[in-house]
Amino acid sequence: MKRLVIITVGKTHSGKTTFAQKLEQQLYNSVVIDRDTHAEFINTFYKSMLPKQGANTLKNAISRTIVDYAVHETGLHLILCNANRGRTGRLDLLEYFQLKGFVRILVHFDIPDQVLEARIACSQRSTAIFRSASTFEEVLLRQQAETDHGDVIAPAEDEADYLFVIRDSNEVPATLQKIVDLAQRL
Repeated sequence: MKRLVIITVGKTHSGKTTFAQKLEQQLYNSVVIDRDTHAEFINTFYKSMLPKQGANTLKNAISRTIVDYAVHETGLHLILCNANRGRTGRLDLLEYFQLKGFVRILVHFDIPDQVLEARIACSQRSTAIFRSASTFEEVLLRQQAETDHGDVIAPAEDEADYLFVIRDSNEVPATLQKIVDLAQRL
């Protein structure tokens, strides 16, 4: 059986985590790997070990270890629930999974900023994942400023085996079904 890796791409509150959880329920033999979960774990139990500035190397190491374990020690389809907005890091990740024989799927959440702002205003999400930001508004402002600058660009068709773009939450059920159907055909 071919394994899938589904990698989400998008800004905060675009629906990546909700999508990943729904897909995990519908896609037999799958697991969600969510870096926000790793961040919350570190902030809860190992806050004193966090780097004061620069990349969160501790979170990166934990996430990499979990992904490597899932790749080498399980037969699961992987759903990576992360922002993945930087092209270089995204391409490195996609190349890794290509070398491991996975069918690579990108799901880009291209939700309008005004929708994200409204979602944030109503959000009950924990901020325990933050290392440097204090609010999701702050995260969104940073992401808006980064968009289309340097390495932060939308995924292109040629980056993965499949690319799905979600511009409206009404497109989620059909996209979930397409991925489940794809897994069943492999």
